[in-house]
Amino acid sequence: MRTIWGSAKAQSKKCCSFSLRTAGVTQSFKKLVFCGFTTAFSFAMCDKIKKVNSWLSTVFGDQPVPHFEVNTRTVDILYQLAQSSEARCSDTALLLEDLKQKASEYQAEGAHLQDVLLQGVGLSGASLSKPASDYLSALVDTAMVLGVRDTSLGSFMPAVNNLTNELLEAEKSNRRLERELRALRKRLGAVLVLRSNLQEDVSKTVKSQAVESAKAEERLLNMDFVTAKAKELGNRRERAEAQLVSRNMDKSITHQAIVQLSEEVTVLKQEIIPLKKKLEPYMDLSPSPSLAQVKIEEAKRELAAIDSQLEKNMDFK
Repeated sequence: MRTIWGSAKAQSKKCCSFSLRTAGVTQSFKKLVFCGFTTAFSFAMCDKIKKVNSWLSTVFGDQPVPHFEVNTRTVDILYQLAQSSEARCSDTALLLEDLKQKASEYQAEGAHLQDVLLQGVGLSGASLSKPASDYLSALVDTAMVLGVRDTSLGSFMPAVNNLTNELLEAEKSNRRLERELRALRKRLGAVLVLRSNLQEDVSKTVKSQAVESAKAEERLLNMDFVTAKAKELGNRRERAEAQLVSRNMDKSITHQAIVQLSEEVTVLKQEIIPLKKKLEPYMDLSPSPSLAQVKIEEAKRELAAIDSQLEKNMDFK
């Protein structure tokens, strides 16, 4: 019973100290400066300030209230804290009254049970042996741990059943968590493998990027060289053209004209080839008409001889 009463007092003190800590009064008020009250505040603000001052006086007691700057924001915050603290203290007072009532009921019930044991059985707390006293203390501690109203078997069994059910639920949840853990381990293994593959790909990409960057730099250097060379050649061409223009050179002997003539000659050569093939049978002819007539007469005699030989062969058959 003393334990219940002590816990109630401790809870009441904890409530008030919690209100002070949440308000941050002991830390923040020391940094604020009191500016005083003015007549510019409204009646509602004056009521709030009075309530805040009353609450602070109650909280600090004999200690002086720290100075703070009075403005709308600080007064509203302190007013809300005061209302919250009063509501919490009211709830704590009700809880304290309830605990006091339960403590008196437990004391009355304990006195009644002691009278019953003393009158009915003749037992008292002083007459119990040390083992019996230890067993009784263990029974009381077990009842307090289980949260039962008394030490009867009808109170212990439901409590034990509830603990057993909670244990079974915990074991079930543990098995479920183990399955999830195994699945997460599998996924973690797959993710680690994927991570290693990605790291390898990234390293390969970095190496290839370095190679391509070197090639790109080389190409840029080559491009710069080619650009400079082209610019130089362009300047030389312009100077050569200027020199040619100044010397009144014929355009027919320029490189472009010669290339064009070469192309035309190539085309004409291609056209001459079939004409040459047509003229090949006539290449053996003599350019002189008399000689050509002699050749014709010889050809006629050879033809006549061949005809006579052919007629002889036909007659022979």
